Order: sequence, then C-alpha cells, then structure tokens
Amino acid sequence: MIDTPKLSLPTFQSPDGGRLTAAMLDAYEKTGVIILEDFVSRPACDRLRGRARELIEAFDPAEVQSVFSTTDNEQLDDRYFIESGDQVRFFLEADAFDDAGRLRQSKENSLNKMGHAMHDIDPVFDEFSHSLALAEIAAAVGIKKPGIIQSMYIFKPPRIGGEVVCHQDSTYIYTEPESCIGFWFALEDATLENGCLHFIPGGHKGPLKERSHRNGEYGLDIEVLDDTPWDIGSALPAEARAGALVIFDGRAPHYSGPNRSKRSRHAYTLHVIDRCCDYPADNWLQRGDDMPLRGFE
Repeated sequence: MIDTPKLSLPTFQSPDGGRLTAAMLDAYEKTGVIILEDFVSRPACDRLRGRARELIEAFDPAEVQSVFSTTDNEQLDDRYFIESGDQVRFFLEADAFDDAGRLRQSKENSLNKMGHAMHDIDPVFDEFSHSLALAEIAAAVGIKKPGIIQSMYIFKPPRIGGEVVCHQDSTYIYTEPESCIGFWFALEDATLENGCLHFIPGGHKGPLKERSHRNGEYGLDIEVLDDTPWDIGSALPAEARAGALVIFDGRAPHYSGPNRSKRSRHAYTLHVIDRCCDYPADNWLQRGDDMPLRGFE
C-alpha cells in the first residue's frame, strides 16, 4: 500500500489485471471508495483526451447551448439531455457564455461534460472502456452480470469549472436491489486546486437520500427519501494523478468544488450496474432497444 497521510482515502498501487487484494476489498467495504494509482498509462490518457478534442471539433455550441449544472439543475426538462442515454452529446458550463451569448473561452474550456454512450458508439472510448481488468474489479465488488450503463467525459475547465454538489450516484442510476458502481479515471492530475472529488468515508453505509424519476416524456423529478444533512466536515479529498482509477459505491456521497485555477481537470467515468437487478423504466437514463447493455467483453 502506498504511504498516505493520516485521514486520507485508501490509496493503493494498481494490482496486476485488476485483481483486488483482500486489503483493497476491505478498504472498499469500509469506506465505499478506493484509489488505484497507475491503473492506465499516461499515453492511454492522452489518447482519450485527443479523441475528445476530435469530437469537440465537430460540435457547434450555437446549435445546442445545453447547460449542465447540479446547483440549479438546468438539465431538468431538457430533451437534449434526457435523450442522451444512447447518444454522444455535449453539455456546457453555466458560465460558458457572456452577456452577448458568446463563449468566454475555447469550446473545450467551455464544456462541463460529454455523455452518455461513448463507450458503445466511439471506437476509441469503446476500447478504453472494455477490458478484462475492469471485469475483474466488477466481479470482485459483487457485480454478477455487469452492464456499462453510462459513460461521461468530465472537462472541469479552468476558471469556470462548476461545483458538483454532494450526491449519491444511485440517486440517478438506480436498480432494485441497488448495484451501481462508479469507475472514475483521472486523465489529468486532479488536485484540491482544480476541483478534485471529495468523499465521505463510510457514507455508503447510510441511506439513499434521493431518487430521480422521469416525469412525463422529458421531465425529471427528485424524490427526497431522507433529508438528513450530509456530514460534509468528514469528507476527504480524492486527489489523484493522471492514470489513477477511483472506484466507488453508488451510495458513496461525494462532491467536487469549482475549478477557478488555470488548469483543467479532465476525467472519464463509467457507471456499471448488475444486469441481474431490475432497472426501472422511470430512471432518467434510458436507451433504445437497438443498443442493449454490454459488459466488459
């Protein structure tokens, strides 16, 4: 295990072939999150970043101007967002435009994220997302029949990168019983300065606090299940060098602050569910019958 400061999230050197050790599994069970250093190579990170830039080149923000924000939920009732479960779509930061409707920064440095099916549609993202090592990890944490339900490329751009409020991913990617797992890859160094993730250790043992439901064709509602405030004071930063993989339980409470630095914080996230579980029809994220869920094969 890598030497880490007191009161830090459990961090390990990446194991061969994704074969988690007993110590890793014990830390994951206790905290709901572990960090694996050097899970992917720097060239692999660079290749994904390069492919993202190519996709951005073909994107015209004037045609969409769809904003993603967790602080005011601007994406609710947004057809472009709701229909993105089997598409590759782009979502801008809330502060991307000036008063005249022009981008304040370059396209890449104006985007909040790209999602939500690159892993099925784009060959570069497909290759990155499907590996035996990830299949090994999914099995080790209890996923019997994995299905990659969503992929997101997070830009966290310099100066205008938005805050992500504390939440649980199972709120939005819900199964019965719950099975959501997050795989978060640092494609650039994630630090306190540029808005790294923070997790509440052990928070996954608490209740699911909210559940997202579709309301009509394009609307979304958030049902409050438990209004107890988050213990934000106990949250710990998940600083991670490029190439690291952060694995976290769908109930693990986490957030990230705004990025006001001069450096972006690119990351790529996969959310995995167990296809043995029921995936409700009122989950916001849906896909057409022509794109069934795939595992890591």
